[in-house]
Amino acid sequence: MIIVNLYYTGTNGNARKFAEEMERNGTADKIRSEAGNIRYEYFFPMNDPETVLLIDAWESQKAIDIHHASPMMQTIANLREKYDLHMRVERFVSDAGFEAEKDSKFIRE
Repeated sequence: MIIVNLYYTGTNGNARKFAEEMERNGTADKIRSEAGNIRYEYFFPMNDPETVLLIDAWESQKAIDIHHASPMMQTIANLREKYDLHMRVERFVSDAGFEAEKDSKFIRE
């Protein structure tokens, strides 16, 4: 699994408006229904009201490449431009070999 954290930052609440429009116009749901998408979810950092965090997870690089070639990318680009957003990206590949037993003592379910 590949996890991509995208931090959208703007001014005057524009990052939040962007996320709200992505949800309202159905683009986020279309992305969630794409083959290979595992997660597409927005979060709002408590210490930065001008930033929105998108956690975007995919089964493979191939699934990401297909998503990037889709018409939705132009919709997203247009909205980023509309709201004058800047981005910072972090990318992670899941560690299938992590030691769940050692970590489990720190997790309260």
